[in-house]
Amino acid sequence: MTNRFTGHALTCFRGERFVFESLDFAVESSGALVLTGPNGSGKSSLIRIMADLLAAVDGHLAWNGEPVGKDPESHHARLHYVAYQDAIKPVMTVRENLAFWAGLKGPLDRVEPALEAVGIGRLVDTPAQFLSSGQRRRLSLARLVASEAELWLLDEPTVGLDRDAIGLLEGLVAAHRANGGMAVLATHQPVELGGDETRLDISAYVAKRQIFDDTEATP
Repeated sequence: MTNRFTGHALTCFRGERFVFESLDFAVESSGALVLTGPNGSGKSSLIRIMADLLAAVDGHLAWNGEPVGKDPESHHARLHYVAYQDAIKPVMTVRENLAFWAGLKGPLDRVEPALEAVGIGRLVDTPAQFLSSGQRRRLSLARLVASEAELWLLDEPTVGLDRDAIGLLEGLVAAHRANGGMAVLATHQPVELGGDETRLDISAYVAKRQIFDDTEATP
């Protein structure tokens, strides 16, 4: 079955200003959507809206045509969101950190294979406080491998990664798509996903209005 995740006429208001408005997107099973645009254009905000962590002031999200708001629990279960800032506990080991996230999104027997997949299996018993920034990003990416989520939402996943690690990320996304998964990446760095991905320049939807009218739709 092919699934389809869409957004229609989305408008975002943050930091006392409209960020973007009337934005549409669509991504299907085995597809990838790459969000581009300068800093401040709303890439991270759109990812958070997709993850149902931020409400749009207008527009709606849908899964196979059904509004996500009708069944938010199912939407949360089908996605895995990796933010720009990692959610790693410094005093916990690499294994313990990933086991926590794997316990929420997938079976615990996927922990060590996921760490091997991102190249940090040798650090399994290392406290996270001793990881480099690149190793911390790899640990965050391991959450995706350990999860069984169909929809990956990645906010600036290449930050802190060298070229080899970016290649690893590209391979993980390719494998996920080959298994029918879908991925959305917000990035300002080049990412090669095979050339069949859809690219969405958020700056094309920059909001023309700047004053919020409380008679408009609210979250």
